Order: sequence, then C-alpha cells, then structure tokens
Amino acid sequence: MKLESLKDLYIEQLQDLYSAETQLVEALPKMAEAATASDLKKGFLDHLRQTQEHVRRLERIFKDLGEDADKQTCEGMKGLIKEGSEMIKMKGEDAARDAGLIAAAQRVEHYEIAAYGTVRTYAELLGNDQHVSLLDKTLTEEEETDERLTQLAESHINEEALAR
Repeated sequence: MKLESLKDLYIEQLQDLYSAETQLVEALPKMAEAATASDLKKGFLDHLRQTQEHVRRLERIFKDLGEDADKQTCEGMKGLIKEGSEMIKMKGEDAARDAGLIAAAQRVEHYEIAAYGTVRTYAELLGNDQHVSLLDKTLTEEEETDERLTQLAESHINEEALAR
C-alpha cells in the first residue's frame, strides 16, 4: 500500500488492528485453557467474546470505507502472542504462571490501547464520526480489560505467586 494521505494511513492502521484482533481471537482460548485461577480463566473467555465484537466493529468500518480488511499481518501482535505462548509452555507453580499470563495479556492490551487511540484520532481528523464512536467504544473496553487484569493480579494472583 502506498501512503499518500492520512486516509491511506488510517486504512493501513485499521488493517493492522484487524489482523491483531483476529490473531487474538485464536490466542485467547489457549490462554484461558492455560490459566489455573478460575477468575483469570473467565476473564480471558470474557475478553474473547469482546474481541470477537471488536472484529465485527472493524468489519463495519471497512464496509463503510469500501476497503478490504484482510490485507496484512500485524507483526507486533504476532510477537506478543508468541511471548504469551512461551508463558503457557512454562513449567512451575500455577500462580507464578498465571501472573505471567497476566503480564503477557497486559502487554497485548497496552499495544491495542495505543493502536485504537491512534486510529480514533485519525477518524476524528477525517470527520468519520461513526468510526470515532465505534473505535472509542473499543478503546474503552480495552482500557477496562487492562484494569481488570491489574485488579486480578493485585487481588490475589501476584500474592499467591509471591507465597511460593
């Protein structure tokens, strides 16, 4: 893709996000299966359903733009998921691995928060109010997920890992 305008960059960044979200749809069930704390497992499964909705929102934006969503692979998310997969394979205490899964998941959330904040700003500049609304809703959900992960870590998972 040739970048000649902010709209071109907006589409390219949306395609990157679409790839990131579809990769995450595949990764979250594996993270949920690996989690031993029931509330962490539930959190991953809840976020899977939310991520599926994020994909649908992005598809609505692509339909509105008349663009193809599936044009690239998000290498950043690919690397983050690889790190999460490595954590899943780690041997040792369950609580320590759960804490590691939270760390990996929060890296993903921070990546998504940065990406959604960027495309929301582009949508604002381009005057796409409907896109702004959809992207802002997703951004808020990503921030809430990050906060829930922090709460899980601080409420008991990190303490259980420390006690080992």
